[in-house]
Amino acid sequence: MSQTTEERLRALEIVLLIAIGGFAGASFRNFLALVIPGLGGTFAANALGCLALGFLSYEAELVGVLKEETGYVASTGFLSSLTTYSTFALETIQAAPVISILNVVTNYGVGFAAVLAGRAAAKSIEAD
Repeated sequence: MSQTTEERLRALEIVLLIAIGGFAGASFRNFLALVIPGLGGTFAANALGCLALGFLSYEAELVGVLKEETGYVASTGFLSSLTTYSTFALETIQAAPVISILNVVTNYGVGFAAVLAGRAAAKSIEAD
């Protein structure tokens, strides 16, 4: 099956939106790493990413005010470049054992709580 010109342009638009979001997310991730080096910067990036993704996911499900394109730019592009599991894993392994355990517990605990906070924020919009 061949795509129409409109379908090809739409696919290109999505790729470009993700690329723009990815550039912005990677740039902000680098900024956080400069301002808050080491475990703290990675923690901040992942916690903020969890909060934002929780909000965006539940906003789309519950409210649906934001356009689909916003999801491509913000979720797939920006947040995918902002958050980083690989850096979290490497920094955790490189830290002292007690710090490693605290880092894992804190990252996962705050990450889950941030997603729930994002969901609560989206639900509050739904109520308005």
